[in-house]
Amino acid sequence: MKKYIIEREIPNVGSLDPEQLREAAAKSNQALRDLGPDIQWQESFVAADKTFCVYLAKDEAIIHRHAELSGFPASKVTEICNIIGPATGAQPVDGSAGNAPG
Repeated sequence: MKKYIIEREIPNVGSLDPEQLREAAAKSNQALRDLGPDIQWQESFVAADKTFCVYLAKDEAIIHRHAELSGFPASKVTEICNIIGPATGAQPVDGSAGNAPG
């Protein structure tokens, strides 16, 4: 499956209380169960008026179907090509596992 970031524009989502967030997650989980194994929710980051959700999915179409079933918009869907982090800068590119020449 491919990895996607889904930007959802949801006014005031950042001010939802824990119970409201639990209800939203339960609604999303139900849509996921209805759609089957071709889509998986990994995590979401909640900002003031948006969420940024990380999903694994067979294609973008099933993400939009999840949005329809759950009622949460998929305002922007971006396929992730690669992942980097701080450790990426310390890894050798040539596969030499850090061996010094000589």
